[in-house]
Amino acid sequence: MFLSIDNPKNACIVKLLYGCGLRLNELLHLKISDIDPENMLIHIRLSKGNKDRVVMLPPTLLPELRNYYKVCYPKDYLFEGQDGGIYSAKSVQTIVKTAATKAGITKPVSPHILRHSFATHLLENGTDVRYIQQLLGHNSVKTTEIYMHITDIAKSSIKSPLEML
Repeated sequence: MFLSIDNPKNACIVKLLYGCGLRLNELLHLKISDIDPENMLIHIRLSKGNKDRVVMLPPTLLPELRNYYKVCYPKDYLFEGQDGGIYSAKSVQTIVKTAATKAGITKPVSPHILRHSFATHLLENGTDVRYIQQLLGHNSVKTTEIYMHITDIAKSSIKSPLEML
């Protein structure tokens, strides 16, 4: 999906949604000052429930963000509309759907699906659910556990009791 995007702004949008597990509204309200390249962090301010949190900035994304900045020169928000100000949610949704279609993905893809994939892939790679909870900004680990699902029973280490006889 990432390879199907030519536009630097669009690529950064999709990679931030997936690579940081951001909600659409969090992405839209990111300011340039929220990016902390020295510590490789992104500050999410006044998110759902008016809470702040910090997520990691993927090292591979920093050069792309810098390139995007040099090309587009946003003033306040990281992603701005043509006349400045907050970028349109509909535009982000279209960017995500277009990238998925170009990549040949036939299932519905949305910004929230990218957030869900972020969490699922972290879980599949052995990340503790409590860390995922913090990264997603969930109050309760129960919310995070509901969010997760076992995606591939065949690859799991769970054995049928029949195999133990």
